[in-house]
Amino acid sequence: MGVKLYYTTVTASRTVKSQQAEVRRILDTKSIKYELIDISVGEKLRDEMRSKAGDPSAVPPQIFNEDQYCGNYDMFYEAVEADTVEQFLKLA
Repeated sequence: MGVKLYYTTVTASRTVKSQQAEVRRILDTKSIKYELIDISVGEKLRDEMRSKAGDPSAVPPQIFNEDQYCGNYDMFYEAVEADTVEQFLKLA
């Protein structure tokens, strides 16, 4: 499919919730199609996200284009501010 967003539906962190919502809102606004992968359904998906991101303590949201790591929320936000989201997502 292309862009994959690893997120969680189960978190007590307001920061994680708001960051996930912000990423989704921006992708939707820009009409960028993406696949949601909920890591709360099993440890395997969480471990997969962390392995692909190269960070054993990575937390959602984490963004990929297929299996290629694009970045986390902070990196995504920087791309939004610089108007380079398509390049960040490896779409351009």
